[in-house]
Amino acid sequence: MAIGFKQPFLLDPEVVFLNHGSFGACPRPVFERYQAWQLRLERQPVAFLDPDRGYAAWMAETRAALSAEIGARADDIAGFTNATSALNAVARSLPLAAGDEILTTDHEYAALDKTWGFVAARTGARIVTARVPLPLTDPAAFTEALMARVTDRTRVLFLSHITSPTALLFPIEGAVAQARARGIWTVIDGAHTPGHIPLDLDALGADFYAGNCHKWLLTPKGAGFLHVRPEQQALLDPLVISHGWQPDRSAPGPFGGTAFVDAMEFQGTRDPSAWLSVPEALAFRTAQDWDGIARACRDLATGTGDRIAARTGLPPLSSPDLRAPQMIALPVPECDVMWLKTRLYDRYAIEIPVLRWNGQAIVRLSVQCYNTPEEMDLLVDALAELLGLPVAA
Repeated sequence: MAIGFKQPFLLDPEVVFLNHGSFGACPRPVFERYQAWQLRLERQPVAFLDPDRGYAAWMAETRAALSAEIGARADDIAGFTNATSALNAVARSLPLAAGDEILTTDHEYAALDKTWGFVAARTGARIVTARVPLPLTDPAAFTEALMARVTDRTRVLFLSHITSPTALLFPIEGAVAQARARGIWTVIDGAHTPGHIPLDLDALGADFYAGNCHKWLLTPKGAGFLHVRPEQQALLDPLVISHGWQPDRSAPGPFGGTAFVDAMEFQGTRDPSAWLSVPEALAFRTAQDWDGIARACRDLATGTGDRIAARTGLPPLSSPDLRAPQMIALPVPECDVMWLKTRLYDRYAIEIPVLRWNGQAIVRLSVQCYNTPEEMDLLVDALAELLGLPVAA
């Protein structure tokens, strides 16, 4: 499959969709499998949701398929509707107290900033924000900037793997290793990583790692996961206490999984169809030679970013190796970001995030297999017209 392959996707053909990073886009074969699961649920909901009549086994099959993709043991993964929910389970379970410190950066996803703010207000813990040196070009400098803010009260290191507002690929390996060596819990927001970059979660060694499957892994909306190192699993309580939970965390779960898996996954009535569609999404990617597609998308994103930077004269936020391969945050001249976002959509039918981060106006471009070079040309020309950028040399 070459870049510009739109046919399998259900996106509105009248819209230039350059925002895969927000909620993804699901191919038709995967969506059809999702609908088949939903139909099966509605035809006999009692049988479908009975752990002893297939449900527990289907959930386990998805964990097994996903574990091979992300480099983890299946028993250390639990299905969630999204990474934010999974990280809320972690943040609200950790035994923090007044004066404890949660170390994070100035590039984190706003919803998770609110999560940690809520936890800090409830526990008396304090949030410490490290400023990441920009442009980000040196993994060692990144690690040093974080560890310089560590104190004897630091209990949590919370980092994005790929940042949402700035599309940076944080080199988290060194910071995770140093934090764990100091007894600091490491909590990683990997919302943008599954299907976007290669993952080996066991090798990374983070205590808690959450990801979404409905972005770059191409599943329907509502499929995410939480990976937890075995020695930390007893710390966690589910967001909902239901039939899957039991007081004895060391005993097998009541539905045949581990105590951790059953407590997290069996939380009352819900539609698991998006989660059960993960194996179909993995099969779709394999059938399409996804490594080759990803390289083409990366090259198109890089070339477009270079063209826009040449027009604006603004430096990039990082070196090419320290940004998301298929997603790039493009600094643009000062403007009303909501006006620019609205004009891009109303005049050119371009769906793309425009935001303000640390005072800088940013356009965040995502490139997926359904995008074309012509769409990149349109974006470059539209930004040049709306922002009054100089003609390219």
